[in-house]
Amino acid sequence: MVTSSSGITPFLTFTGRAEEAMSFYVSLFPRSEVLDVRLRRYGPNEAGPEGSVMHATFALAGQQFMCSDSYVAHDWTFTPAISLYMRCESEEEIERLYRGLSDGGQVFMPLDRYPFSERFGWVGDRYGVSWQLALER
Repeated sequence: MVTSSSGITPFLTFTGRAEEAMSFYVSLFPRSEVLDVRLRRYGPNEAGPEGSVMHATFALAGQQFMCSDSYVAHDWTFTPAISLYMRCESEEEIERLYRGLSDGGQVFMPLDRYPFSERFGWVGDRYGVSWQLALER
């Protein structure tokens, strides 16, 4: 068995909107903040567009994430095959997060009652990141 004291940190690769996405997520989730206050940005004559995010660290509901803006042109982006799962503590919280994350995004499963959950919704947000929201009682 392999163990690590550093844990596993999700890394989100954006195409020019990393800072916008990070700020949006931090505004939605409780116990959230930008951890790397001095966002590492691309400077003049560096690989990425000047001012875009080279590397940033933030926390959502206590879970640490990293992100960057990719300067490499590629054919891939986020896919619903991997999603972020959020256990919500109240009806108000799940509805607020569902509204915020689905605004400008895509609904995969509407917020509703399902055989596996009293209240559940699955969306892809405006940045392409997939979120599953479940009311935990």
